[in-house]
Amino acid sequence: MTEKPLFAIDYKREDLELVRQTCLYVATKLGDFLDDLVVVGGLVPSLLIPDESLPAEEDVHIGTMDLDLGLSLALLDTKRYEDLTLRLYRADFKPDENEEGNPTFQRWKITPATDLKVTVDFLIPPSLAADKGGDLRHIQKDLAAVITPGLRLAFQDKQKISLKGVTLLGEKANRDIWVCGPGAFVVLKALAFDQRGESKDAYDLYFVIRNYGRGVDDVYRCLSPLLKEAETKKALEILNRDFSEPDGVGPSRVAQFQYRGLNADLQADVAGFAKELLSRCSHAT
Repeated sequence: MTEKPLFAIDYKREDLELVRQTCLYVATKLGDFLDDLVVVGGLVPSLLIPDESLPAEEDVHIGTMDLDLGLSLALLDTKRYEDLTLRLYRADFKPDENEEGNPTFQRWKITPATDLKVTVDFLIPPSLAADKGGDLRHIQKDLAAVITPGLRLAFQDKQKISLKGVTLLGEKANRDIWVCGPGAFVVLKALAFDQRGESKDAYDLYFVIRNYGRGVDDVYRCLSPLLKEAETKKALEILNRDFSEPDGVGPSRVAQFQYRGLNADLQADVAGFAKELLSRCSHAT
């Protein structure tokens, strides 16, 4: 397993393109599963906010190094996961390995006759009272998923996006995929930041609030149907606690991620957008 970079400068556009190609390849292999899958994680911002939609003066999203796929609980109810696992193997995927050489059944890697290094991580919403975020749900002997609070919201706020280009095997393809919407994305990233405090999570959250659609109102429109959910309420508390002041931990880590140090202008911008979204939400409750 390759550790994720700590700073924006260490992310490469070719890594993002490889993840996009992997996503497209997976979509061609799992076509009848796509309604029970949703793309979450670091690929989402570049799919919701294409480079060409940004003003010339805005930086594009720096990308990601892995593909995160949320699994619907419906797959467990119908036991279709057995076919899903078989399909992954037939598409030349297999479980990845951790530093000790043990298989990681929640993270799979492609194994064609190339040196491509990209992984697919599987996530699943909590479904049992004892479920704890970050733990593994072992679905069968060689397939698991990371229990992810708030993931069910990504199946409520989702957008169908046409992904076209070439797969990681060089095949031309075009598929429609479900992608986590901006409202659910804000919730998931805030909850993730609360758990692990990663600068990349803070950056992803800020990028979507700042750049999605025509402004914060468009993010709020996607978030508003989720405001009564417990996960959303907690996420907004985290935003208020960590992102509403320029010297708060959220804005500070966005600056550290982008500049390897503090930046007063950027931190003020992060806090300003967070407070604007929080204001919209508070007026609705």
